Amino acid sequence: MKIIILGAGRVGQSAAASLVSESNDITVIDTDAQRLRDLEARLDLRGVVGNGIDPAVLAEAGARDTDLLIACAAQDETNLVCAKVAQMQFNVPSCIARVRTNGFEDGSALLSREGFAVDHILCPENSLVRYIGKLMEYPGALQVREFADGRACLVSARARAGAPAVGLEIKLLREQMPDVAVRIVAIYRRFPDEPDRFVPCDGATRIEPGDEVFALAGRERVPQVLAALRMRPGQPPRVVRRIMMAGGGVVSERLARALAAEQGRFNIKIIEHDAQRCVALASNLPEEVLVLQGESSDEELLGEEGIEEVDFFLALSNDDENNIMSCLLAKRMGARRVLALIDRQAYAELMHGTQIDIALTPAQAMLGELLAYTRQGDVQAVHSLRRGVAEALEIVARGDRKSSRVVGRRVEDLSLPPAVHMGLIVRGLPDPDAPPPPEGAIVPVQPRTPEVIIPRSHTVIESNDHVVFFLPNKRLVREVEKLFRVNAIFC
Repeated sequence: MKIIILGAGRVGQSAAASLVSESNDITVIDTDAQRLRDLEARLDLRGVVGNGIDPAVLAEAGARDTDLLIACAAQDETNLVCAKVAQMQFNVPSCIARVRTNGFEDGSALLSREGFAVDHILCPENSLVRYIGKLMEYPGALQVREFADGRACLVSARARAGAPAVGLEIKLLREQMPDVAVRIVAIYRRFPDEPDRFVPCDGATRIEPGDEVFALAGRERVPQVLAALRMRPGQPPRVVRRIMMAGGGVVSERLARALAAEQGRFNIKIIEHDAQRCVALASNLPEEVLVLQGESSDEELLGEEGIEEVDFFLALSNDDENNIMSCLLAKRMGARRVLALIDRQAYAELMHGTQIDIALTPAQAMLGELLAYTRQGDVQAVHSLRRGVAEALEIVARGDRKSSRVVGRRVEDLSLPPAVHMGLIVRGLPDPDAPPPPEGAIVPVQPRTPEVIIPRSHTVIESNDHVVFFLPNKRLVREVEKLFRVNAIFC
């Protein structure tokens, strides 16, 4: 696929790095020549210096035969105008635009072909709010990724000594929890003086303390999975009630408003150093959100506000160093869990899973939305994991036994690469592409209830099955997509 990316900032660079690794033809437009030269030195792509709303610059970037434009410059106005110019001047078939401003939604008249000609909106702030909300829902998880319209989840957690599943082989875990549909798909293990290392999982693999364990399960089973990895027998489940946010930016404001909508559930405090911003926050947010003026790295202030009783401390300012230091201080003073928003990927890799429980980058939070839009076939959801190296992929089986290499076949007969792990199947979801029933046909009054299936070797794939895979290396994506592609002449 030929793709133009407007903007070589953090989001643009993350998108370029991910898409280049999948053998796409990438061109990046930016006004900063040095930034483009650095990007060209690291990645196999072409840089074009200039303003993305200039038709001549778009023409130089190859807009006349481009399949997709991703406009992720710093300014909303630039992205929207670039999309419109690309459509009117060059008839670019598809466009994704990064827009921070509320009020733009997919499918609205403003984004139609007669409007700004944007097929899909990306908003990093909203992606962060949704993602952090899931971490609130499942205390103890390092990552939570949803599939099949939220019916299934991929969660990762740090295994803790004394928990029921820790120290067991995976096959014994299945025997102890026979009623829980769960599949352990990956383990990343700590080694002295080395980065975490991927450990392939089979029945004989033992879960050790300190392992970062990735598990796929139905949504309602996620609390049981986390308890098996982190909680000692008899220990009461933890819930998040007391929340403190450092930094009063857009992410904090939107997150506080979303959490406050669940009246009585959370106790929320925001620390912001700028007096005018504090006044604006206090005016815009519900009265149950307490806004405090001060520095989040002020030990005395944190102590006065009961940091030792905080369930979740979130450093969400625009300064990486401040977020890191605030989290380290909050953790030392007794905060149960801490999350740092870190723009620089290298910093996030250093800090994640150390004294800082979760290091989150804005680009990584929204990258899955972007990847799902660029994938071929019936890819429904994509989530980039382990700093972009691994991936979880949801793909829909289409066709029948004559036109598909997977439908009507047992799992053991599929030509999957050995490293690819089929985690689960969600069966019975509505099929929007299904033809209407013939006139006079009997339609069941009760629709089929979706079910989460942990596939075994004898499990047969059916049409419209939503199959979730874990891929330890992104290079395997194309092979999975090719396997699921419907071919009219295949037999």
